[in-house]
Amino acid sequence: MKIQESAEDYLEAILFLGKSHEHVRSIDVVHHLGLSKPSVSVYLKNLRVNGYINVDDKGYLSLTEEGMKIASKIYERHETLAHLFMSLGVNEETAYEDACRIEHDLSDETFQALKNHYINHMSQA
Repeated sequence: MKIQESAEDYLEAILFLGKSHEHVRSIDVVHHLGLSKPSVSVYLKNLRVNGYINVDDKGYLSLTEEGMKIASKIYERHETLAHLFMSLGVNEETAYEDACRIEHDLSDETFQALKNHYINHMSQA
């Protein structure tokens, strides 16, 4: 199932936040994405209803298996593209911003080719 870019951003944010927070709450997503509490609340409800996230009785967010699959794919693209751009001399902030812009629209074939090129380049360095 193809989901919207914004849903991918929310799922990626939950995955990213989970790497540095013991528990991820909706307010963490609000701060990370720079959005309003009401907007995030509505979107998280939609993600829960559609089976991408779980919310426990304390309000802690977790990814379902399907949510994790999508979040991991986007996170890998984001990190790989940003590091590729930085290896080309792009500053870190710009590299991450640009990676965020293209991570959703890049075909799997093109991403895999870029990833392979980057890995081969790094192993030769």
